[in-house]
Amino acid sequence: MNNLQNAIITGFKEYETSGIIGLQNNPRVLEYFAKVGQSWVHDDETAWCAAFVGFCLETAGIPSTKALNARSYLKWGKLTTTPKFGDIVVFWRISPTSIYGHVAFFLKESNGFTYVLGGNQSNQVCVSKYPTNTVLGYRTL
Repeated sequence: MNNLQNAIITGFKEYETSGIIGLQNNPRVLEYFAKVGQSWVHDDETAWCAAFVGFCLETAGIPSTKALNARSYLKWGKLTTTPKFGDIVVFWRISPTSIYGHVAFFLKESNGFTYVLGGNQSNQVCVSKYPTNTVLGYRTL
């Protein structure tokens, strides 16, 4: 088992962890921010997909970008065009050239969709699918 697989196992252990809508905040989500050196974040309304990926990587002993923007992972690790289970995938949001994105762990591709384990997907850690044509890049160790 490689280190990225250890990171995704950490992610699956967090399955169904969710943000709390309203004035309360889930302390576990705040731990994701703290693990990547962003303890100044005190709410779970701040986008947390990159914090979740960073938390999983750091917990597995792999340095993360420590950044909160998903697209920071486009410079992490090495580019791959043949992603394997547990690799990192970065998607664009709004448009390919916008600053917005999403980052998660690759599970599989099927019928034009990329399935991933990620945080802040419908405000929780879960498996979701995204159109493969919104992938900006796959990264591996």
